[in-house]
Amino acid sequence: MRVDALKQVRRVVIKIGSRVLTDDDGRLDMEVIRRICSQIAEARAAGRQVVLVSSGAIAAGRSELGMTEKPRTIPQKQAAAAIGQTRLMRAYQEALAPHGLKAAQVLLTSEDLATRQRFLNARATLGALLEFGVVPVINENDTVVVDEIKFGDNDNLSALVTNVAEAHLLLILTDIDGFYSADPRSNPEAYLIPLVKTVTREMERAAGGSGSTVGTGGMATKLAAARKAAKNGVPTILVPGKRDGIIADALNGCEVGTLFLPSSRGLNQRKHWIAYTLRPTGRITVDGGARDVLEKKGKSLLPSGIVAVEGRFERGACVRVCGPDGREFARGLADYSAADIRRIAGRRSSEIENLLGYYYSDVVIHRDNLVLV
Repeated sequence: MRVDALKQVRRVVIKIGSRVLTDDDGRLDMEVIRRICSQIAEARAAGRQVVLVSSGAIAAGRSELGMTEKPRTIPQKQAAAAIGQTRLMRAYQEALAPHGLKAAQVLLTSEDLATRQRFLNARATLGALLEFGVVPVINENDTVVVDEIKFGDNDNLSALVTNVAEAHLLLILTDIDGFYSADPRSNPEAYLIPLVKTVTREMERAAGGSGSTVGTGGMATKLAAARKAAKNGVPTILVPGKRDGIIADALNGCEVGTLFLPSSRGLNQRKHWIAYTLRPTGRITVDGGARDVLEKKGKSLLPSGIVAVEGRFERGACVRVCGPDGREFARGLADYSAADIRRIAGRRSSEIENLLGYYYSDVVIHRDNLVLV
């Protein structure tokens, strides 16, 4: 099954965690970085293109600044990232150079992907770098990022990058052997699960938080990343990043780590962008009839089914769509502002122009801009 799933992989996103890139003292482990870059060169020689999503900047900066503990405040993290990012890129450049490869730094915030034009610009830039034979090294722009525009963690970022880069595989290098039935560090009866067909929210909740003093993610964020990639039709493999030859083994279909299969009914790239890249700025509550029509028949959202609107947003904003129980079941791009929707809620589409004095469309959210979540 693994060989079949990986046979068509020509472009892979490799996410590397801080615990993989650093030694026990929290410093960049150049031996590990050299091994990883050697395997990237092998993948390139086999005709595969590689995009890196690399953690490690804050950890590298922390070491350079002589910090004995993980930075806690945003200014401390930004200072560590500012100095650490240059150290990290120099490490990749030095490790790739003997193989005739170059590295390019790409720093992103969620705002860079939230606007469709900027999203497409990022895609074009990555495509050009790959055509030139360059290895893009992507990280969150920690020197300027604040909570409002954070991706949250590089696991989430790597899942979004699979869509930006139009990749065929997400390979996550971490500090454990794969996905276990329980935390193997605290439960001796935990066993490795080699294949996951569907990532459930229950699995994510049971996965817990970060077990690292240098990283920000944990197993829960990796499962969430695998689920997002699966919705994009992309398989994910979670593997022990420091093991010799692990990238080659994973790409060749060997039974290593955990393979997360892609969804059989994946989203197209635009709907994946709406569902996972955009941040909703409002909420629309609909009645039971409208929810059934949206969920079961794939129709557009009409004003007649709307019972409440929350938040302030303009036309084109991403909004949550919730049922009578308050649970979000969809999100999409609104054809009208929040103020307009409040005025037309519960009314027929034929009344829109009379109520507003103008008219964009018969629907509040068109089905092409609506995603079930």
